[in-house]
Amino acid sequence: MTTLLGPIPFAHTLLAQTVKPGDTVIDATVGNGHDTLFLAKIVGDTGHVIGTDIQPAAIARTTERLKTAGVNDRVSLYCQGHETLAEISAFRNSVITGAIFNLGYLPRGDKSITTTGSATVHALHTILSQLKQHGLVVLVIYSGHETGKQEKDTVLNRVTALSQTDFHVLQYAFINQQNDPPFVIAIEKR
Repeated sequence: MTTLLGPIPFAHTLLAQTVKPGDTVIDATVGNGHDTLFLAKIVGDTGHVIGTDIQPAAIARTTERLKTAGVNDRVSLYCQGHETLAEISAFRNSVITGAIFNLGYLPRGDKSITTTGSATVHALHTILSQLKQHGLVVLVIYSGHETGKQEKDTVLNRVTALSQTDFHVLQYAFINQQNDPPFVIAIEKR
């Protein structure tokens, strides 16, 4: 059952309030392409979405989703880890308005292939260095598996250390649910 209060609807609400047509945004973990499609619709014909994922299946699923929706021309997909964003010329030459990370593993994919804390923190640092004023990075953190628990700790340690004069950092989470429910970290550049 989906809820309007869940982490993904909340993440999308935040991004919809920040990202405008013509902006450049990042989907750091394209997965099945839901966030990528959401961002592609917001940036419109004049905007650009840069998406990364380490799994060819994720890139293929996302490509098909974008083609079906007719928005594939505004998205560049790269089959590589998000920690390599700085190697992508479209990223290096852009000011970033927004970014989303859906951490963990690919739904309906190989659960042994997961994002990691070190890669995510590296990618986060790279994006924050090019994030425009009042730009937003949203991380949806899934810690219900061992690598996810480690990644959660690594990411939380990094974002809590961000300067409050440079960034607003918010945590949004269910407080009455068991079994490590996902939660959102939102970072706004001041």
